[in-house]
Amino acid sequence: PANAALGRVMSIGAIMGVMLKEKDEKVLININGHGPLGTVMAEARSNGDVRGFVGDNTVYLKYNDTNKLAVGLAVGTDGYLEVTKYLNLKNNFTSKVALKSGEIGDDFAYYFAVSEQVPSLVSVGVLVDVDYSTKSAGALIIQLMPGHTESDIAFIENLKLEPISKMVAKGPSLEVSLKELFPDFELLEKRAVRYHCDCSKERFMEGIMSIPKDDLLELLNDEVIEVKCEYCNKKYEITKKEMLEFINEHLEHR
Repeated sequence: PANAALGRVMSIGAIMGVMLKEKDEKVLININGHGPLGTVMAEARSNGDVRGFVGDNTVYLKYNDTNKLAVGLAVGTDGYLEVTKYLNLKNNFTSKVALKSGEIGDDFAYYFAVSEQVPSLVSVGVLVDVDYSTKSAGALIIQLMPGHTESDIAFIENLKLEPISKMVAKGPSLEVSLKELFPDFELLEKRAVRYHCDCSKERFMEGIMSIPKDDLLELLNDEVIEVKCEYCNKKYEITKKEMLEFINEHLEHR
């Protein structure tokens, strides 16, 4: 379920990221239904970069009747789906909705309908291999545009979608599948997406600067501060000397 939940959230995040209009804008998705997985988080940028993590990646649950991974049970429903958009404005835009199923797709459909006022069909899927690696993952978001008709709604409701993970696993081109779904399909643009973590020692040092003064002084009792990126698990060692030099430089530029 950890693989499946994270893959679903990152896939939707990647789409939401490239839907942003301006350079350097990003979206942060935070889901916590108080299930055994804990927090599921993804960050996606307008340039196609996406990264994410899950609180406990060792959770393994299946539904007894279908033998499918129990993503909903692992995520839980006693919590919220929260989306924050960083749009290079003075204030960031944050909205959240209560989780409906924890299966991710239904929850995002509810989010788009309530928070963005855009009726949407959301399909997400992750194909997990026998060694628990991710074989394929993807998301499909179909949104009704202003001026849509009742026949448009009926068409969407009657779509026969195969699992998106299977569509992705077929090969590099999804155009054939999309043409089968939509007779008037027209490809307007292709955007590359990739997993990329832009963490750095400098960013962690800036983060350390933001903690309360007493906690900062306590950290400086150690000769070496070790920090780990939750997204990519990369570890950094920051020496006391480096931190003091960074603090002095920071104070000089105030």
